[in-house]
Amino acid sequence: MLTTLETRDGAAWITVDDGKVNAMSLDMLRDVSRRLDEARPLGVPVVLKGRPGVFSAGFDLKTFARGPEASAPMVEAGVSLIEQMLGFPRPIVTACTGHAYPMGAFLMLSADVRFGVAGDWRIGLNEVAIAITVPHFAIELARYRLTPSAVMQASTGAMFGPHEAARAGYLDHVVDAGDLDRAVAAEIQRLRAIDMKSYEQTKPRLNGPILAAIAAARTRA
Repeated sequence: MLTTLETRDGAAWITVDDGKVNAMSLDMLRDVSRRLDEARPLGVPVVLKGRPGVFSAGFDLKTFARGPEASAPMVEAGVSLIEQMLGFPRPIVTACTGHAYPMGAFLMLSADVRFGVAGDWRIGLNEVAIAITVPHFAIELARYRLTPSAVMQASTGAMFGPHEAARAGYLDHVVDAGDLDRAVAAEIQRLRAIDMKSYEQTKPRLNGPILAAIAAARTRA
């Protein structure tokens, strides 16, 4: 099992745990998407959480190694998941439990509220360090959520510790690992107190431009 869905603290908690590094393979991406579909009718905020020590190691490099024919469906599933999160009718909170490499970072940048645990972790967009050109959709998402300096550092594959990542725009809150669930639960209670009809009407106004930019990026090589 790649993911689990549990309802507690007034939220739908989706935990991503493949027992390894949470590589975002095609199967993993589809599984996360399916969990969001399952959470949607519950009408509650969603928490997307990684396994201890790692949120996600990013897209599955073994799939990339098999060439464009194998990797294209995986990347497309990643873009679709980003769009799903940006358009989700309830708040999404990400709980970054450790390392977050590109696709993991993309998921955080698609959420409403982002928590990270303090520690010797690295978060960022390191594609150029592993011989991958940063995709157009990823650049658009980075421009939408990161500081200008952090966006430009994607050209050098820079990675950030949690507190640096917060200053760059990847995270909103950095907490000790033992405090993560409690801090997220408190945030869930705050989110449950807002007017969800107003939320549903405001979110498209905020995320409409980035969704349009990502749709346009799909047509660029």
